[in-house]
Amino acid sequence: MKMKKGKKNHKNIKKVSEGVVVAALASSIVIGPMLSANATTFNYNTSYLSARYINSIGSNLSILDSKGSLESANVEWSPVEGATGYNAYYKLATASDSEYKQLDNNLIREYKSYFRADVVGLKEGNYVIKIVPIINGKENESEEAITKSISVKANTREGFAFSAQSPMKTSSGGYNDDGTVASGAQVVYITADTVNKVTADVIVNMKGTKVTCTGLSDILSKRQKGFDKTPLIIRMIGEIKASDIGGLNKTGYLQLKGCYNITFEGIGEDATAYGWGFLIRDCHNLELRNVGVMLFPDDGISLDTDNENIWVHNNDIFYGSAGHDADQVKGDGSCDVKKSDYITVSYNHFYDSGKCSLCGMTDTEDFHVTYHHNWFDHSDSRHPRIRVGTVHIYNNYFDGNAKYGVGVTKGSSAFVEANYFRNCRYPMLTSLQGTDVYNNPKGNFSGEAGGMIKAFNNKVEGAERLVYASEDSKNFDAYLATSRNQVVSSDFKSVSGGNAYNNFDISGTMYKYLPDAPENVQSNVTTYAGRVNGGDFSWKFTSADDTDCKMNSALMDKIKSYESSLVRVGGQSISK
Repeated sequence: MKMKKGKKNHKNIKKVSEGVVVAALASSIVIGPMLSANATTFNYNTSYLSARYINSIGSNLSILDSKGSLESANVEWSPVEGATGYNAYYKLATASDSEYKQLDNNLIREYKSYFRADVVGLKEGNYVIKIVPIINGKENESEEAITKSISVKANTREGFAFSAQSPMKTSSGGYNDDGTVASGAQVVYITADTVNKVTADVIVNMKGTKVTCTGLSDILSKRQKGFDKTPLIIRMIGEIKASDIGGLNKTGYLQLKGCYNITFEGIGEDATAYGWGFLIRDCHNLELRNVGVMLFPDDGISLDTDNENIWVHNNDIFYGSAGHDADQVKGDGSCDVKKSDYITVSYNHFYDSGKCSLCGMTDTEDFHVTYHHNWFDHSDSRHPRIRVGTVHIYNNYFDGNAKYGVGVTKGSSAFVEANYFRNCRYPMLTSLQGTDVYNNPKGNFSGEAGGMIKAFNNKVEGAERLVYASEDSKNFDAYLATSRNQVVSSDFKSVSGGNAYNNFDISGTMYKYLPDAPENVQSNVTTYAGRVNGGDFSWKFTSADDTDCKMNSALMDKIKSYESSLVRVGGQSISK
């Protein structure tokens, strides 16, 4: 199918955001001197393209790369001689040219050797993006270029955060469950330069009184009152250091407290929280995605007290700053869940974390958490470490873990399903029995009463020790089920505490999900976990790292020297 010839007048083109866009960034930017880019253009399928599309291939604007990801797409291009700016448009690949929507200016950025635009808030489908240079103060369509068809996939909205039994029913934050922007949503853009200047109106009382807030911390502190439930999408661009943000708490957290219906998302490959972390408390329907978290001062992401329907996904989590204790040399918790219910932690990439995820701390009541499709990349322990809660752990890639995988204590129940454990020393541990007391009768894991693990259909390679109840009915690490829906008899109890499995996975508590086959886990997780296209930080561990739990000094040095290559934000010309 050929696309119709485009109109020259872009006044009627729809804006990408259907919500209210609030930004302190300048609406226009002068593009700097011409930059060189070493890349080749795509080979286009000319049988699909209109004549205008084909002609654009020979223009001065050269598409360097275009990719689709989860509910987003991006394009990179080399600069055009004489251009003082660029506009970007997108549409479904099969739609007519009259359906092009203009991209928000803030989503167009200049990097050291190229320009880039990211389209977010897309439902699953095939799209094209058009880049039009601004020359002599106006769009020059003769120099425009259009990408090939880009395939965009939907996020996997599964787990307890999306349970029909949950209070909010969803954790899509400021988005709809199809990935599009929620009706009436506010969209706020933040950079290192604007995070303390951005403005937004917030409802602050039952009467509906609105107050104009300045700076992200002020916006969030006013939302903390809980009166404003308007969907809010915070889009973070580039690297933001702790020294850039006013209003972090004394521990170095950006606080999201008492909030409803918020998405905090990074844009593109290089959105990085450097030297600070996220404290999420008393929040309802909140999504945190596509952010790199480096050198956080305490926990990287802390879900602490009275949260419900929280979705933490597609983040890259690196080393934190060293703590006071010997086991905190890599930082403390990377993503901890405490006194929170109906949580999903999915598609995150943990780089050599010392303690990935504590799940339950002083909790006394049951709670529900799902971990799926996370890449535990040479992280040491706590994948997760569970107290009290009901936890489903499926389709995760345990990749060279020097201490242990999943650990249960204090009567918790974990269903460990269809994961791939590759050189994970102890894939599953139950406190004070089995492998935990194999070399030390007092136990090395926690010293607390045990929980219960039901295991099914996992791929396990290179484990040092894993004992199922079929091998030892008392000192086992986990109960190995013969089918997904098998009931675990209450005759099987933890040695310490006498705790039985609660069989949540075959009860009305459970949600709908479709697990991948374990042999596909490695490929699926390494393809999609972490930030868009794997983020802008690359690191490859060696086999020696599989058994080494010490901090990797070379990795730490690279993290400490990290800088985004972002030059400037915005694509439009001041003189337009």
